[in-house]
Amino acid sequence: MAIAKAERLMNLALCLLGTRRPLSKRELRGSIEAYMEAGTDDSFNRMFERDKDDLRELGLVIETVENLDGDTGYLARRDSNRLPPITLDAEEAAALGLAAKVWQQARLAGAASGALQKLRAAGMPEAEDSYDAQHSALEPRIPVHEAAFEPLMLACRDRRPVVFDYRKATAARPESRQVEPWTLECWRGHWYLAGWDRDRGAERVFRLSRITGKVRSRAGAFTAPVPDVVTVRETVESWAGETATRSARIRLRAGSGYPLRARARSVREGADGWDELEIPYGHGLDAWLVEFGPDVVVLEPADLRADVVDRLRAVAKG
Repeated sequence: MAIAKAERLMNLALCLLGTRRPLSKRELRGSIEAYMEAGTDDSFNRMFERDKDDLRELGLVIETVENLDGDTGYLARRDSNRLPPITLDAEEAAALGLAAKVWQQARLAGAASGALQKLRAAGMPEAEDSYDAQHSALEPRIPVHEAAFEPLMLACRDRRPVVFDYRKATAARPESRQVEPWTLECWRGHWYLAGWDRDRGAERVFRLSRITGKVRSRAGAFTAPVPDVVTVRETVESWAGETATRSARIRLRAGSGYPLRARARSVREGADGWDELEIPYGHGLDAWLVEFGPDVVVLEPADLRADVVDRLRAVAKG
């Protein structure tokens, strides 16, 4: 069975790499013997979708193209699946090895491990592993709990538009969003998606924990240019509240809100079980303060206090 699947994957990869135009499912089924032998259309479709996902996980960039007749075709351009020679020194190799250990999810761990094996086979120098789990009490990890992470990660990689339901912090119900995903960023322990919102015609940032239901892929190319990585990262930080232009004064219950205390510019301990903090105030601070619920009271500025109250009322309404 393993040999048969490997042969099927190889034949599919050769078909997609050897064509100059997108091939439909019907054409692929008529070109690959294993697909011809599929008993029903449903069994073929399930086999093809699994094979396509397996090839993408192995690193093959497969494009999905919709023609004028509305049919969907697939191809793997050679220029998109060819890497220039890679030269890494020992320090760069060590950095890659550390990065590969960050991911704790099984699927990402397998992809990272496979990438390192390919680079080492191509001559990447072996680096001393000073972060071996057997000899270190600390192990770097980035937690991912949101179900939307994996489909969005693949959509960012493959440049595929997506549709999902998103509930804003001030809204009682989610609404549908059509997004061209650019990149995922982790900030303050939360994951954010930066991309182009087609309905609003502007770049937007979405917190993954507020995505409800399934992330659905859409055929077709991006309609907006993808900015460079630095610009996207700055956008995420700005929308998530990293860029602080003012200061805010809050009261914080003693023994709570340690992330707020870590960012505070000053802390004055109170005798009534509440401390007074001065913290940086930028876009997104109101959403962050709401997460601390009754442990936080905003003193000033007035506009921040009003925003927090509005968000709490929206949450209370359900």
